Amino acid sequence: MTVEANGRTADFDIDPMFLDRWSPRAFSGEAMPHELLMSLFEAARWAPSAFNGQPWRFVYAHAGTTDWDRLMEVLIPYNQAWVKHASVLMFVISDRFRRSEGREPEPLYSHSFDTGAAWACLALQAHRAGWAAHGMSGFDLARAHEVLGVPEAEYRVEAAIAVGRPVDAAILDEPYRSREKPSSRKPVSSFAFEGAFRV
Repeated sequence: MTVEANGRTADFDIDPMFLDRWSPRAFSGEAMPHELLMSLFEAARWAPSAFNGQPWRFVYAHAGTTDWDRLMEVLIPYNQAWVKHASVLMFVISDRFRRSEGREPEPLYSHSFDTGAAWACLALQAHRAGWAAHGMSGFDLARAHEVLGVPEAEYRVEAAIAVGRPVDAAILDEPYRSREKPSSRKPVSSFAFEGAFRV
């Protein structure tokens, strides 16, 4: 059974929210209510993680604040050009170590994997609330560690995330405006293999 939504088609039966959710760049810039933002972090809170270690951390700033200006400086110019319309800018960070009471910290192999699960939950919650979250890797990593105050030996800055209420693409300049549409995906057969990995 195929599922269609948002101009996309799933080959197998899934909830339409996975097709409806996408990563726009055109945002209203309106202030994001505190309780709504906290609900995104609450969704991230319940993501699965190895040993229930919950290695994710978020550093965020609201548009129009001094912190916003500091965090914006970390993004590459290509992303600054459209993130300026967002309501909240955040960075998601993972703890490289498993920390248990009474034990020395030990490397945590799945820190990035687990933090990715938290980001996915946050993005889906934003969509469910009528907002959107757009993840980015386009930022200066060394500068991110410095500006955010993240110790590089212990933590990894995984991604930047712009959050806002989606609006019409007309507010965007090119090349962003023409790209403002949900993207397609590779078929399941290209990445799910029974029995053994295939290139």
